[in-house]
Amino acid sequence: MSGHSKWSTIKRKKGAQDAKRGKIFTKLIKEIQVAAKLGGGDENANPRLRSAIQAARVANMPTANIERGIKKGTGELEGVNYEEITYEGYGPGGIAIYMEAMTDNKNRTVSEIRHLLTKYGGNLATNGSVAWMFEKKDIITIDKSACNEDDLLVVATDAGANDILEEDDIYELDMDPAVFDDVKNALETNNIPILEASIQMIPKNVVKVDEQLAPKILKIMDALEDHDDIQNVYANFDIDDEIVNKLQEDV
Repeated sequence: MSGHSKWSTIKRKKGAQDAKRGKIFTKLIKEIQVAAKLGGGDENANPRLRSAIQAARVANMPTANIERGIKKGTGELEGVNYEEITYEGYGPGGIAIYMEAMTDNKNRTVSEIRHLLTKYGGNLATNGSVAWMFEKKDIITIDKSACNEDDLLVVATDAGANDILEEDDIYELDMDPAVFDDVKNALETNNIPILEASIQMIPKNVVKVDEQLAPKILKIMDALEDHDDIQNVYANFDIDDEIVNKLQEDV
C-alpha cells in the first residue's frame, strides 16, 4: 500500500485478533502524559494531546484513565517523568528498523532493546544509520464501514487532502503536513469517525521479504512492539499478503 508501512497494516490486522489491551493502554497513557507535559492539558490548544486522546478513545480507554494521564503530565498528580528517545537498528535480512520510545531509564531501555534485537537476529545501530531511509508523514485512516467513499473524498479533498488510498477495510488519506489539522477537523465536523490520526515514519523504499525470512521479521517486530518502552516500530520491508495470512493460520 503506497504511503503506508507493511508493519502498520499487519499490526492492525493482528490487533483485532490478539490485542494486548493492558500494554496498549500503557503506551497510550505514556503518550498522553508526555503530550500534556510538553503542550499543556487543554486538548483544544494541544494537537498532540488531542491525537493521543483520540487514539485512547478508539482503544476504549476509560475517561478516568485519560484524565488521570493528563493530570500526571501537567503535574497536578504525581507521575513518572518519561523521556522521548529514538533507536535505530537492523533486523534479519538487513531490514532497517526505526524505534520511538519513552523511558524513565535510558540505560535500562537501550540494554533491553539491544538484547531483543540480538536475540531475534538483528543488531542495534548508531543514530542516523537508518533514519534517512524513512520520512515523516501525517497519516489519517478511516474504517470503510464508517462512511461512503464519495462523501469522504469530497470532505477530505475540500480540506486539502491529495487523495484517498485504500486497502482491505480501511481508507488512508494522503496529504501534506500543512493541512493535517484542517483535514482532521473537517472529518470531525462532518461526523466521519477517525480510526487513526498520527505522524508516522514511512519507508522511502522497501525490501521484499520471502517466505523463509518472513517469520523471522515478524518475530522481531512483535518482540519490539511488545516492549513496554517502545511506542512505535517502523521497518522497510514488504511481505506478500498470502505469506502473512499463511503464517497467521499456522500460529
